[in-house]
Amino acid sequence: MATWSLVATVKAPEEKLLAFAAYHLTLGADHLWLFLDDPDQPIPQPLAHHPRVTVTPCDDAHWASVGKKRPPAHQNRQAQNARFTYREKVSSDWIVHIDVDEFLLAPRPVAAILDATPPETIVMKLEPFEAMHDPLLPDDIYTAREFRGALRHEYWPRRRAALGPYRKVIRDGMLSHSVGKVIYRTRVPGLLPRLHTVMIDKEFVKTPDWHPEMQLLHFHAQDKAAWLAAVPFRMTKGAYQFRPELQAFLAEASPEEIDKFYRRTQILPLALRDQLVSDGRVILADLHLRQKVQALRDGTL
Repeated sequence: MATWSLVATVKAPEEKLLAFAAYHLTLGADHLWLFLDDPDQPIPQPLAHHPRVTVTPCDDAHWASVGKKRPPAHQNRQAQNARFTYREKVSSDWIVHIDVDEFLLAPRPVAAILDATPPETIVMKLEPFEAMHDPLLPDDIYTAREFRGALRHEYWPRRRAALGPYRKVIRDGMLSHSVGKVIYRTRVPGLLPRLHTVMIDKEFVKTPDWHPEMQLLHFHAQDKAAWLAAVPFRMTKGAYQFRPELQAFLAEASPEEIDKFYRRTQILPLALRDQLVSDGRVILADLHLRQKVQALRDGTL
């Protein structure tokens, strides 16, 4: 059976880090390679000696082992850690590089999906679906059960219904990236991981189609308070820095206007949700993260 592992550079409260780890261990990851972007963050006790988890503080000694000075941009730190893991650490057949607020979703064991992959396939693209806000849900660390995918041109009527006057503010109906992430084979000569793709011998590997079974659930804005707190960083250094329409709106809008924007674009009316489910543009999923974290704390995972 094919094995797969995961690499992530993380900066999150302990509870969220444990949710991310517990979920992917439950999903069947052979190993998690977690790099603490803040080297002073304590390693959570349930992960400190877990046989399927390696947690590395990104201190000076780490960057010396990577052979690079600490990159100033977090995106470059993520890429360097992914490349270091691919080059020096990983022993599984496949690896995926994602963020701490991203969760793989698959209807059957990932290993079985990978086993059925043609041997000539080196990399597969995972479509992102953003978590929607639902104030009625009980807290689950990362809390959502509705995840909306991109609403491109072929879904224009649904995009109008979902976004209303903000349909030109949000590209493709996504607040964050719409390009997805990739899962790729290990031990491929000349392969260089990137944030959203890979290169082989300095050429991008084309991945034109989304994988039909595996998706990427992205908890980007489902928590309004956390989203508002992250907006300044995302405007200058993160996901919004190359989004002029979104930048202009967020920079000029009043708090009342931003509240209207959030409620219109991040909360799905029931009838529209059902339509988007039928279109394949909304995924319904219950992740049961608190339950999985408890199993991790209990030592049964």
